[in-house]
Amino acid sequence: MPSMHKPRSRKPSPVISRSTPLQDIFSPLQNVSVYYLILPIILLVTFLIRCAVGLAPYSGYQAPPMHGDFEAQRHWMEVTTHLPMREWYFHDLDWWGLDYPPLTAYHSWLCGFIGKLIYPAWFELYTSRGLDEYNLKVFMRATVLASEYLVYVPAVWAFVKIYNTKDTPADRGMWALMILLQPALILIDHAHFQYNAVMLGFTVVAMNALWNDQIVIGSVFFVAALCFKQMALYYAPAIFAYLLGTCVFPRLNFQRLVILGVATLSTFAIFFAPFILTGTTGQALFRIFPFARGLWEDKVANFWCTANSFIKFRTLFTSTQLQRLSLLATLVAILPPCVILFLYPRRRLLPLGLSASAWGFFLFSFQVHEKSVLLPLMPATLLLASSGNDYNRKSWVGWVNNVAVFSMWSLLRRDGLGLQYTVLLFMWNWLAGFWGLPDNWVGKLVHVVTYAGILGMHVAEKFFEPPAKWPDVWVLGNVTLSFGAFVVFWLWTLLRMWEVARKPVVKEKMK
Repeated sequence: MPSMHKPRSRKPSPVISRSTPLQDIFSPLQNVSVYYLILPIILLVTFLIRCAVGLAPYSGYQAPPMHGDFEAQRHWMEVTTHLPMREWYFHDLDWWGLDYPPLTAYHSWLCGFIGKLIYPAWFELYTSRGLDEYNLKVFMRATVLASEYLVYVPAVWAFVKIYNTKDTPADRGMWALMILLQPALILIDHAHFQYNAVMLGFTVVAMNALWNDQIVIGSVFFVAALCFKQMALYYAPAIFAYLLGTCVFPRLNFQRLVILGVATLSTFAIFFAPFILTGTTGQALFRIFPFARGLWEDKVANFWCTANSFIKFRTLFTSTQLQRLSLLATLVAILPPCVILFLYPRRRLLPLGLSASAWGFFLFSFQVHEKSVLLPLMPATLLLASSGNDYNRKSWVGWVNNVAVFSMWSLLRRDGLGLQYTVLLFMWNWLAGFWGLPDNWVGKLVHVVTYAGILGMHVAEKFFEPPAKWPDVWVLGNVTLSFGAFVVFWLWTLLRMWEVARKPVVKEKMK
């Protein structure tokens, strides 16, 4: 007689999907006994890749007369370590005059002070201009690494932990690694040479604080981001709308509003204090906001540069008129995400809101550089930390990162970074499995057309000389294709914001 006893069914232990190489690599780390290896592995891998990329040429290497961004950063260390603060924003403006906010100046002073202890000739006033010796390059690369590991890396690690609480530590570590291996930031900071990761890191710290409703800490660190690089203004409307929404909904909280105002103004006052005391704040602000430079620099994948192929804005309008037009267009572009954040001040909307606001600025604002694409790209890339197997979202994030790197191809090619560009893109996409397509037909069509256009543009540039009548045809093709893709992603971000905002949710608990 068969037994009536039914054996208890065992729930299968959760295992990570092995659909991508990165998941295969992190699968053994699901074991509790090796959790402690996750962070060291991430730090080591990201460090080695940054060092390898740092062996490449940099902006302005052996390129007189101005020697590029590397010389600009080195020169600011020279100026800040030899001259009093009251002269920092006045000194020899024709040779890479200081044009970033005070925290960049203080950071330059600190790096220059350490560099002078090692080898004073690197930063001697006037005589050190245009230096490109190997040991100086090693020191400057090291300052970028140290700055990023002190600010951006821990900020991303903390964000992944608080944004995604449902997955295992190995899963969160996997996506933290993908965020830190973002090709665009590595290529600009560690190859081309800049310190964008500091400003981006301060912004992520501010987001982490706001996530936990630590409004004073969030305000202080966002002001720090603004005072390191003025481009952080791309995020300011979204941050303001979110904070204002938390002061108004579900009921008016005037005390919270006052605390935010005092914290913000006090932090600005502290950072600008030396220039306020010396009466040079006006000159600093004049240098920080260089409207006289024009509507854009080089060939940028935004509306003005793309449309300029058909409408010659600079001949039809004065600089003042263009400033007003760009201001109006930017306000229209950033209004939707700001309204959503104000009416639905939910912390999970912060990455989407910051990205949408920054896209509005990048696509339509005045005085945009191609490297500014890093600003909308950072919060978009943070979406990789989303819980669960939301492949559609992650495929869109991978796609826009690929387009963003392609949009900077002219700059990277000029710096001699073709190898680094190719290897980083292929490595990042292979590890995360971004070669797939979204589920819906619209996403498939957009991805296929974009990737076909990128491949076709590279092949055409490699094997065919541009017509004499249109010598910049490949560059304009890059700008036009990238601009179209960025508009699509900006709209996708707004749609995602609206979907998240409309979902009925239980009141979010703050940690």
